[in-house]
Amino acid sequence: MVDTIQDYLRSVRVQFGAAIRHTIRAEVDRLGCKRALVLSTPQQSDAACLIAQDLGSLAAGVFSKAAMHTPVDVTEEGVAHARETDADCVVAIGGGSTTGLGKAIAYRTDLPQIVIPTTYAGSEATPILGQTENAVKTTLTDPKVLPEVILYDPELVVTLPVDMTVTSALNAMAHAAEALYATGRTSETDALAQEGLRAMVQGLPGVLEAPDDLAAREATLRGAWACGTVLGQVGMALHHKLCHTLGGSFDLPHAQTHAVVLPHAIAYNARAAATELQPICDLLGGRNAGAALHQFAQRMFAPLALRDFGLKESDLDRAAELATTKPYTNPQPVTREDIRELLQAAWAGDAPKH
Repeated sequence: MVDTIQDYLRSVRVQFGAAIRHTIRAEVDRLGCKRALVLSTPQQSDAACLIAQDLGSLAAGVFSKAAMHTPVDVTEEGVAHARETDADCVVAIGGGSTTGLGKAIAYRTDLPQIVIPTTYAGSEATPILGQTENAVKTTLTDPKVLPEVILYDPELVVTLPVDMTVTSALNAMAHAAEALYATGRTSETDALAQEGLRAMVQGLPGVLEAPDDLAAREATLRGAWACGTVLGQVGMALHHKLCHTLGGSFDLPHAQTHAVVLPHAIAYNARAAATELQPICDLLGGRNAGAALHQFAQRMFAPLALRDFGLKESDLDRAAELATTKPYTNPQPVTREDIRELLQAAWAGDAPKH
């Protein structure tokens, strides 16, 4: 795996610009590949077909079955399809679901990846893969999972609905917020995390006011890249553990879950890491980073309650148990009782406890 951000910058080709998706044929050719399998969700199959058109004779086909939380059975079907079509690389167009499928295929086959994000997920910038099997989501880190090329095209996020724009941006911000106190953090990762948070805090209100502003969209995409990149350099803690538990075991939507949980997890860890989290307060005001993020989420009209996405109050005991079964590094000690209380507030849409 890349050891530093500078190593990462040398190993991944990252390009920004309106209409840059149309350079996809040249990017596949640059990799020395001849048969690119285009990946998407069912909902974005039309976009995948347009990419296949741009690829022309370099397209090996389209596989449009990507799903939330990267189910292993879908990945196995994608791997079989890649082999049947003799694909020598994959092109993933979409959000975290499609990016996850591309990573999972690459992990099993070592095929090169090109990612064309259509959300602010940021997962495309990490060597981390989360997969779900038997209602349990697990993560791994491997250099084979890191894409070779990322094309950030602001034209593709202009049509992202405002509600998904907000939840996707908060999902990206969660990577940077948790990186501020994560294991393995350095002055370099701190700087990149703060850069990503600043880009989102400053850019997101403008995107909401003018969703078709390409300059504003590109600025927030750069923020998403910074947030995702820093996540790939440090360890994950409470926030990501909770979201993986809720997503994998209760099938909650990925970005929305991150958006709701973020203020609560940060408020919880601010008890032990207030100094590390001070940059969030510097950006948003207030004395508690979790409370500041909650107020920011309210101003951005973000979702605030897990119950709105189908989680039942009767599920909270099991969620707390699953989230505390295996120990993991976290600045504030994690207990089942504390996490149950945190989840109750996040379920109800209450302000985070701090």
